[in-house]
Amino acid sequence: MARYTGADCRRCRREKMKLFLKGSKCESPKCPIEVRPYPPGQHGRGRTKDSEYLLQLREKQKAKRIYGVLEKQFGGYYVEANRKQGKTGDILLQILESRLDNVIYRAGFAKSRDMARQVVRHGHVLVNGVKVDIPSYRVSENDIVEVREKSRELTPFVVARAEAGSRGIPAWLEVLSSQMRILVHALPARQVIDTPVQEQLIVELYSK
Repeated sequence: MARYTGADCRRCRREKMKLFLKGSKCESPKCPIEVRPYPPGQHGRGRTKDSEYLLQLREKQKAKRIYGVLEKQFGGYYVEANRKQGKTGDILLQILESRLDNVIYRAGFAKSRDMARQVVRHGHVLVNGVKVDIPSYRVSENDIVEVREKSRELTPFVVARAEAGSRGIPAWLEVLSSQMRILVHALPARQVIDTPVQEQLIVELYSK
């Protein structure tokens, strides 16, 4: 499967903001964007004229990078969102938020979405009692997501339990840290999604 293999911190610098792709490193003074808060490359410090198209493109790229989704898959999510009733941008973000790797990250069971994807791929996660090893699997209302009992004493999950409560949990999820279990009460509405993306610009880009 195709995947990005470059430096995550370059992606944050390109978007001129922290995308929190590296977990705890993003909170430390070692975060490269703290030292070099400008885009990477020879002309990174130069001024660029932000055209309407560039603003739209950057929002799409930012959303892709935050959620760790590649171009073809992201385009598929947009097509699906556009077919449903409601605001396309809101539905697009809801689809991205309902990915299993994002749920694991939001619950605090992983320090980054990359780590959450690895947790899922390695077969540590059950959904309604069934092992799911596909990070893009989408949870539904009333689903129960949990870490396999055999995996709960692995170091990442021991750390996650110890740090429970240190990060805010979205209202649409209920986390039982002692049981390493997540209850999905509902799919998130736009107002409870804190992803710093202007989804309307993405819709405008794809609508051209």
